[in-house]
Amino acid sequence: MKKLLFQFDTDAHPSSFDTVVAYDGGADHVIPHGGLTATNITSLVEGTIFTRPPQYKKNTAIFVGGSNIDAGQAVFQAVQNQFFSGFQVSVMIDSNGCNTTSSAAVAKIATSTSLAGKKVVVLAGTGPVGQRAAALFALEGADVSISSRHISGAEAACTAMKKRFGVELTPLEASDCDARGAIIEHANIVLATGAAGIELLKPEHWENNPHLEVIADANATPPLGLGGTDMLDKGLERHGKKVWGALGFGALKLSLHKSCIKKLFEDNKQVFDAELIFALAKEMA
Repeated sequence: MKKLLFQFDTDAHPSSFDTVVAYDGGADHVIPHGGLTATNITSLVEGTIFTRPPQYKKNTAIFVGGSNIDAGQAVFQAVQNQFFSGFQVSVMIDSNGCNTTSSAAVAKIATSTSLAGKKVVVLAGTGPVGQRAAALFALEGADVSISSRHISGAEAACTAMKKRFGVELTPLEASDCDARGAIIEHANIVLATGAAGIELLKPEHWENNPHLEVIADANATPPLGLGGTDMLDKGLERHGKKVWGALGFGALKLSLHKSCIKKLFEDNKQVFDAELIFALAKEMA
């Protein structure tokens, strides 16, 4: 029985990255669908749950992706709303790497320092990875802030994560490197999750900060988000701080993503969202 993974993408063109990792994770065939919303997936979901007898339903699974986490979450919930007793398949959401990348980053940072009680700033944290990472830090007992160029963006991200995870996050506004250097003055941990090719901090903004223990950057496109670091840093000590680059924790991200895909086919009742994916990341880190 072939393992079929249906890739439900909210973007017009399904992610080629997610397709490749799905095959590497053990799917025999990946069937991508783009431009999906919570209102146009009904027939696709029905096709996954009505075609195979109960003992073989574990060989069909659904992956929800795309660049917009809100749209992805809506599709993810709509998929599950179609399930009923005896008629469901395993499903995973990882819009723009929101769960696997954030889980890998936080899990690796946790190998360099404890998280409980620490002051964490997620720079440019309004995207899928930044929001989820901030929530995971908070669930581990950290005091977490999310920064954005505009306070309204940071506030919206904090509100969304409170609604989804029940965590309290602090919104911060910082529109340039100097402003971002100021808001991390008393931080113990900094994670940069800005857009590719945007430098968020220069070396002088973090190298002599006596409070910083760990810094990490999710950007692998030059210039890096954190000046003075390297994308290959794997907990390397620089200026008394442990540094994690995007490729430093990227190996765990890929292994985690593949492992989740593999587990989707263990039975037909798996539901992989942030909490379960993060738990697996901590085991693997």
